[in-house]
Amino acid sequence: MSTIHDRLKTLGIDLPPPGPPAAAYVMAATSGNTVFVSGHIAKRDGKPWTGKLGLDMDTETGKAAARSIAIDLIATLQNHLGSLEKVKRIVKVMGLVNSTGEYTEQHLVINGCSELLFEVFGDAGKHARSAFGVAQIPLGACVEIELIAEI
Repeated sequence: MSTIHDRLKTLGIDLPPPGPPAAAYVMAATSGNTVFVSGHIAKRDGKPWTGKLGLDMDTETGKAAARSIAIDLIATLQNHLGSLEKVKRIVKVMGLVNSTGEYTEQHLVINGCSELLFEVFGDAGKHARSAFGVAQIPLGACVEIELIAEI
């Protein structure tokens, strides 16, 4: 049976060093057998990936941004837990999409994150989810995603 790290390698993913919090919070907190991972914004070339879906960004680009966030969320889990093998399942994902009032494909954008979690964690990556359109995200980022995992 392949490990999570084997699957990451097969997907060509090297986990980046986890980023520090941008304000007064921690990147992950454990309570009992649950890990709450703070919202991560999309980044490109180490800087906030800015844009507004439905205005200056299309769904496929937003989906790529959400996929990049999934990689950062996994890196934070790895750093917090010491091993991704401790993850029993991804329980919940919540995605915020910086979008116009007319844009209605937030769920497709967040698929970029959900699909990668399925690929990396297998059945344990199948999760409940919410996807919201919002007027703005900190630093003008196009997408922000948080997750809850069982350990």
